[in-house]
Amino acid sequence: MRAIFALLVPAMLAGCSSYRADPDQVRSVPVERLLAYQKPLAEAGQLVVNRDFGFLGGGCYVAVLVDRQVAARIGVGEVATFQVPPGERVIGIAADRDDPTLCGKGLLWRELAVPVAAGESRQLRIVSENRGGFAIRVDQP
Repeated sequence: MRAIFALLVPAMLAGCSSYRADPDQVRSVPVERLLAYQKPLAEAGQLVVNRDFGFLGGGCYVAVLVDRQVAARIGVGEVATFQVPPGERVIGIAADRDDPTLCGKGLLWRELAVPVAAGESRQLRIVSENRGGFAIRVDQP
């Protein structure tokens, strides 16, 4: 019995980590949840943010922040594209304060600085891990 328990617990914890979605499973964030950085800009760069599939926070939206402004509310398996001025942008994720459920009461706040050049497209990925929780990372597909 102990052997089964010893094998079952790590297997269950591994299931909490997120995984990259197949391209045919990814869907765009609906327009009503895209809140900023959607208008074309002259000399703009582009940020493309994908959220992995996973159990952790699977029923909750995550707020995507661009320069600390809420730019979108993103769900699992969704992608959002933002038009941003060139330069170093602060990209982050936070609990979705527009969600009236417990999801909006979380203490999530992660940021990273991402340099963006005019005409450049940068890929980012929102992951959830069983030990570290949510993170946003520059993606190398």
